Amino acid sequence: MAISLNSPCSLYSPTKSHLGFFNNQRQLAVFYNKRSSSSSSSSKQRGCLVITCSAGDSQTIVIGLAADSGCGKSTFMRRLTSVFGGAAEPPKGGNPDSNTLISDTTTVICLDDYHSLDRTGRKEKGVTALDPRANNFDLMYEQVKAMKDGVSVEKPIYNHVTGLLDPPELIKPPKILVIEGLHPMYDARVRELLDFSIYLDISNEVKFAWKIQRDMTERGHSLESIKASIEARKPDFDAYIDPQKQYADAVIEVLPTQLIPDDNEGKVLRVRLIMKEGVKYFSPVYLFDEGSTIEWIPCGRKLTCSYPGIKFSYGPDAYFGHEVSILEMDGKFDRLDELIYVESHLSNLSTKFYGEVTQQMLKHADFPGSNNGTGLFQTIVGLKIRDLYEQIITSKAAAPVEAKA
Repeated sequence: MAISLNSPCSLYSPTKSHLGFFNNQRQLAVFYNKRSSSSSSSSKQRGCLVITCSAGDSQTIVIGLAADSGCGKSTFMRRLTSVFGGAAEPPKGGNPDSNTLISDTTTVICLDDYHSLDRTGRKEKGVTALDPRANNFDLMYEQVKAMKDGVSVEKPIYNHVTGLLDPPELIKPPKILVIEGLHPMYDARVRELLDFSIYLDISNEVKFAWKIQRDMTERGHSLESIKASIEARKPDFDAYIDPQKQYADAVIEVLPTQLIPDDNEGKVLRVRLIMKEGVKYFSPVYLFDEGSTIEWIPCGRKLTCSYPGIKFSYGPDAYFGHEVSILEMDGKFDRLDELIYVESHLSNLSTKFYGEVTQQMLKHADFPGSNNGTGLFQTIVGLKIRDLYEQIITSKAAAPVEAKA
């Protein structure tokens, strides 16, 4: 039983099994008398309730990452957690099929865990995992809010191996909670909890090329089955997943290259980082001159790149009625160590030292997308989120001081 006391608290009765929300930061024991049901109405028994409250200075920041399946969320998460330091690993001693990743600072939760129907149930009802009817948004909201308030939760687990819903796992509130999956911005209540949101927008052409490469090469699927799988998901994707990008603070859009006419292999990509203006604690990255419209082909003597070369562009634009700045890269790098040349021409990167973007890229040179704009922009967004987190923490720490003044 969890009771709201106008503070991030939960109420736990030790005489019963655990009931959802736990927190070991502060506890208040309340003793009371209750009438016994097994003797006369005048006899009493001693009882106890433990009211557990989070510390008042809870600092959990919530980041939302939305994308379709197979669009690079896992790689992005590894880049993001690396920026904060420490390896992201499943909860120790827990379910080996857990989808949760925990590092020193971050906890990444896969929103598939809030499926309300297992694989068989979805098949029986004729719905996909993308359909809201297959997901429990009430529980998602309640548990994300609890963690944002500093209260631990018992989160369900969706087992991707068996397709079943496994027993829940205890998740403690981290400094940074990342909720990633199909629907982090679908429910308005959950959207309100997000301190920053990102959408990975992979075009149909690139998604198809990636899926062919993965499913035909690695899984032995036929071209016809791959096409059928994509077409079967498309109506639900268009209805429930894609519209979420209008709410995102940053969108990483992956498109076919414009440097090679009629290219459909997906090996050379045009990637756009769409950054919403006016987001608190977030200043868009810019190339050369903030607010100007720029096209830049880097010098071939300073940046090695084979055919078809590399082209950058930057400028203001509109996106779903919002003012945005867009930074674009078309092409791929040959040598990551030379990325420092590009980094030196970008501003508002939120780096701690000169060359940090290049260092992060070199550290994960084997990650998918490390030779193109997907890896570059994921790394930049990771650094921006670190800066956003630090600004929020500083702001919260300063608030009590200002109140006393």
